[in-house]
Amino acid sequence: MQMRPLFGEEEKKAICEYMDEDGFITEFKRTQEFEKMIAEFTGAKHCIAVNNGTISLTLAAMAAGVEAGDEVIVPNYTMIASPNSLKMFGAVPVFVDVEESTLCLDINLVEAAITPKTKAIMLVSANGRYPDAGIEQFLALCEKHNLKLIEDSAQSLGSYYPDGTHIGCKGLVGSFSFSAPKIISTGQGGAIITDDDDVALRLRRLKDFGRDGGGTDVHESIGFNFKFTELQACIGIEQMKKLSERVERKKAIFLRYKAGLEGVEQVKLFENNVSTTAPWFYDALVERREDLIAHLKGKGIGSRVMYPPINQQRAYAEDGSYPTSELIGEKGLWLPSAVQLTDEEIDYIIESIKEFY
Repeated sequence: MQMRPLFGEEEKKAICEYMDEDGFITEFKRTQEFEKMIAEFTGAKHCIAVNNGTISLTLAAMAAGVEAGDEVIVPNYTMIASPNSLKMFGAVPVFVDVEESTLCLDINLVEAAITPKTKAIMLVSANGRYPDAGIEQFLALCEKHNLKLIEDSAQSLGSYYPDGTHIGCKGLVGSFSFSAPKIISTGQGGAIITDDDDVALRLRRLKDFGRDGGGTDVHESIGFNFKFTELQACIGIEQMKKLSERVERKKAIFLRYKAGLEGVEQVKLFENNVSTTAPWFYDALVERREDLIAHLKGKGIGSRVMYPPINQQRAYAEDGSYPTSELIGEKGLWLPSAVQLTDEEIDYIIESIKEFY
């Protein structure tokens, strides 16, 4: 398996106990508890849970003041949810290439792409990594050009900046995803964190029909319906209890891959500083990728091609030269990354890769 979520008896018991309470299922006290756990874990003042990670980015941008027609700089290497979240309300994603070392936005290319229409930068912390330029340089760039920094931290729960600040807490808003492949999962789900009281209020109104809270039909502004559910929250609470253990296991798996694949010149693992980063997937540039995938499949081992350049996808079909994104599109491969992999299984994967080359 390349990745699969990990649920246990604790999640099953939590759902059954909730159902015995005859609750309304829509978000309420357990959602509030889940939000509080995320806020406390990350150190954020506010956490707002929503129905998925794409919507969390949409609402983050809207709450930051991005409007239809505004440009937002987005990496050309990312999950397509990042630009799609902007397309949802008519904002314009502007693609910029990423650093080859981290796969995060290249700050020099970002500055060159800023126009009078640019309203925000969406910084994706790829696989829990932060850019080589440093987050402070991005904050300074935003201040210089009067831009908002939106942190797409979908892959970064449990990862930190060098000063100990959780990724997602430096920008105006940070966004997390709890879809099936993430380090914790609620099936679908997302969350936005912020320290700004006004932004938090806008987010809560945007996700709930423009009202300040449920149970009323008084609407202060235009809003929509992107609420969470108590069943998701029951699962999320139990998943959060396991997060710290999973973070350590993610780091240990990476170190085992790194040691085992040392000297295999055809496989270049992306570096992760495990003192700050809990790798989400184990990403690598590999030679003869398609043949390697077939070989691993024959051994019962799943792998997954990394994101292709977004500008080359038919959904966007935009011209441009993005050398790093294109390199990933040709050679990028995610190795098996499930947190439940045993050391013996990892060693089997390593030996199978060595056997191929």
